[in-house]
Amino acid sequence: MKILVTGAKGFVGKNLVESLKNIKDGKDRTRPSLKIDEIYEYDIDGTPAELDNYTKSCDFCFNLAGVNRPQNQDEFMKGNFGFASELLSLLKKHGNKCPIMLSSSIQATLIGRYAGGEYGKSKKAGEELFFDYERETGAKVYVYRFPNLFGKWCRPNYNSAVATFCNNVANDLPITVTDPSIELELLYIDDLVKEMLDLLQGKGNRCDYDGLTPVKSESGRYSFVPTTHKVTLGEIVNLLYEFAKQPKTLIIPEIKEGSFAKKLYSTYLSYLPKEKAIFDLKTSADDRGSFTELIKTIGGGQVSINISKPNAVKGQHWHHSKWEFFIVVSGHGLIEERKIGTDEVIKYEVSGDKIQAVHMLPGYTHNIINLSSTQDLVTVMWANENFDPTHPDTYFEIVE
Repeated sequence: MKILVTGAKGFVGKNLVESLKNIKDGKDRTRPSLKIDEIYEYDIDGTPAELDNYTKSCDFCFNLAGVNRPQNQDEFMKGNFGFASELLSLLKKHGNKCPIMLSSSIQATLIGRYAGGEYGKSKKAGEELFFDYERETGAKVYVYRFPNLFGKWCRPNYNSAVATFCNNVANDLPITVTDPSIELELLYIDDLVKEMLDLLQGKGNRCDYDGLTPVKSESGRYSFVPTTHKVTLGEIVNLLYEFAKQPKTLIIPEIKEGSFAKKLYSTYLSYLPKEKAIFDLKTSADDRGSFTELIKTIGGGQVSINISKPNAVKGQHWHHSKWEFFIVVSGHGLIEERKIGTDEVIKYEVSGDKIQAVHMLPGYTHNIINLSSTQDLVTVMWANENFDPTHPDTYFEIVE
């Protein structure tokens, strides 16, 4: 399959093209039946000859080209309607009836706050042009009305409030929110790209519109991405400031699978300057070795790294309710545990040569001993709760 992407250097185009390349080059094996032979990337710096050649041989076309922030309003119609007209004319010239997708906008509904907008008018005109083309040629047309988009590589201070907020918070720049209660409907770039790839395999989603709301329908005139998120500006800003605190608190915010928070966190991290992509951790050290907290979670405990010097013994304490995993990743050691009130000691010889997880059982005093006289013992430790100095639930008692 030969695929043409117009607007290939834009936010959506770049993400789509890179995903297509991963499939073409065999790096993404999640779609084994999707075979991509060529990717034609066309943008504003492309030549008429290139576009003519691409439209002659492409098997599918994603038209993502468009104008969002022109210097004057007339450029909306020229950049959105005009280019679409040129593209379709070239396809007709070559008799190429390949499927074609149009990137439109929810503003093309021209209702509510979008009524009368020149951008929306240009997008609506482009939509009708595509539908006319479908009726005339019989080619399959997929028209998507995108809401606000966000994700990596989106240009800040351009047409995305989320991109601007992420960039500014990541770079310690001020942000202004006049009304935090304003709600946005947001579409994450990976969800959009997934839909585009599904479209190549005949699995796209069709809909009609009830006002601004897409209503799924197999015979719908429009296409849509079913996963979007409705979030207020205040909620977005609060999450971003929470993310920004992570290097100091070590707390990973709650980021459920598929949640807006998870997608926003990935987006935020993509705007971090290089000096913030690394940060120091607090290490407690003594003559036995060191202990460093790595990550804390909300409700999921914490992960730490423990280094025991040669022959060192560490631990010798027990917990009422707290429990842990000890995972030796380097070195050779011995873990001992004894149930409080008994004399029986259970022992586990552990090594980085065979990585295993050992439970530190509640009500059992335990230790970890470095059996080497020359090599450090490195242990990853997970506890089911974050350390609370006001309630440490940790009591000294030698195992044996």
